[in-house]
Amino acid sequence: MPPNIISKIARGDKNYPLRLHDLYDAPNALYISGNTKLLRLPMVAIVGSRNASATGLKNAALFAHKLSKAGLLIISGLARGIDGAAHRAVLNLCQPHFTAAVCGTGLDMVYPREHLGLAKAIGQQGLLISEFAPGVGPKAFHFPKRNRIIAALALGVVVVEATERSGSLITARIAADLGREVFALPGPIHDPLFVGCNQLIQQGAKLVQTPKDVLDELIFP
Repeated sequence: MPPNIISKIARGDKNYPLRLHDLYDAPNALYISGNTKLLRLPMVAIVGSRNASATGLKNAALFAHKLSKAGLLIISGLARGIDGAAHRAVLNLCQPHFTAAVCGTGLDMVYPREHLGLAKAIGQQGLLISEFAPGVGPKAFHFPKRNRIIAALALGVVVVEATERSGSLITARIAADLGREVFALPGPIHDPLFVGCNQLIQQGAKLVQTPKDVLDELIFP
């Protein structure tokens, strides 16, 4: 079961993340499970394909591991594939390294169900975040809404494997619109798992090959 303690932070509350005010449709409230003080840490998002390759999962874990050790909180969306690999890489480091998952449901449930244990661990060593009240289940339109919160909270977004219609491209484009840094790992031009990443690079995202490439571009507050 996910953690039982869920707190509500209303817009205007001192703990409400200032970066969310950059959104024209900032949530009126956030529901949080975990240590709310972690909302003040500098964050970087790692997102990508749900049906990632073994190499993509390895790269997600590598970037999460190195960026976390550099002092960043790793934020993602609790989805299968790249999201899960990024979260788990940070959890394997133990405290004082932290990860946050922005969820597309109320925090009294977990989607996908196979991430029940992962969600519990994140609540204990990080944060579960949602704009949806307890009792609200998953709906298709919830996940683009979730993605805008990830983009707004992060200093930058790293995209690891993305198909042409990947939801992670929504996160990246919102991040760019908000003035956040966007990074993409390149790949073979005929591999559908890299079409989205290669398109982002064409559109101005920074091509990155190592976590240092990301760190060289970010300025921590």
